[in-house]
Amino acid sequence: MGGQREKDDGSGGDAALLRAVAQGDASAMAALYDRHAGWLHARLTRRCADPELVREVLQDTFVTVWRSAAGHRGQEAGGWLWTIAARRLVDARRAQERVAGPLPEPESSGRYGSGAAPSAEDRVLVGLEYGDVGTALDRISPELREVLRATVVDGLSTREAARLLGIPEGTVKSRARRARAELREALAQLNPSPLGGTA
Repeated sequence: MGGQREKDDGSGGDAALLRAVAQGDASAMAALYDRHAGWLHARLTRRCADPELVREVLQDTFVTVWRSAAGHRGQEAGGWLWTIAARRLVDARRAQERVAGPLPEPESSGRYGSGAAPSAEDRVLVGLEYGDVGTALDRISPELREVLRATVVDGLSTREAARLLGIPEGTVKSRARRARAELREALAQLNPSPLGGTA
């Protein structure tokens, strides 16, 4: 699985590469691209059946990295890159819908069929970014939010999420439990039940 943790030994780890990219080092950008583009492409392809859109999003991701490497806050680079890529994918899909209008419901061909209609998963991902769930996610702590995004949105196993986030598997499990509880509470605050208190 891509996004594996790179040690920063001072000689070429992800953090060192990002610092060099922030200073305009094109060779560091090329090295970062070589290290991460393959797994990012694979994960984007799992989310989107349009290869042209995947290529566009991947390119946009690395353009964003080039422009904003100085804003990297030291978190694990794979997770940071995936966050950028996933957001760019959602933005690209929203832009497509604005241009083409709402896409028709998919037929039985499913996500990888010939139609360009978004799958149920795609619509959920858009909702996670822009709907009440996205708002609620923004209200929980960042370390809990990143675990939920890795395990629920990205569909990673506990082991994969632990590797991506650079934390132990047990921590992933405990943060996921806490994140779900906090998310339920945040959603309840956003949408109080109309049935509550009426009998």
